[in-house]
Amino acid sequence: MPRTKGSKNHTKSDIASQIAEKQSVIQTLTAEVEEIQKDIEEKKADLKAKKSELKSAEKEVVKLEAKKAKADQKAAEEAKKAEAESVLKKLLASGMSADEILEKLK
Repeated sequence: MPRTKGSKNHTKSDIASQIAEKQSVIQTLTAEVEEIQKDIEEKKADLKAKKSELKSAEKEVVKLEAKKAKADQKAAEEAKKAEAESVLKKLLASGMSADEILEKLK
């Protein structure tokens, strides 16, 4: 039978000190968990605020794009009207009668 190694006379670990050590570890971990939860709640509040800002900004962009499209359409119509008037003036200046111009337009 082989001999056991090490001294048999060593003192057993103090269980009370181990319990105290583990309790201090538990306290620090609990504090860290609470801090992390607090940070998460703050981040959630920030996220909610940013989402509402984003939503309102997107609505404003949609409104502005609609205004721009309307203005572009109006400008295009005015350009067509001005072009038609200039063509009409040229035709009248070249000696064409109003009846002949109307027939060409049809």
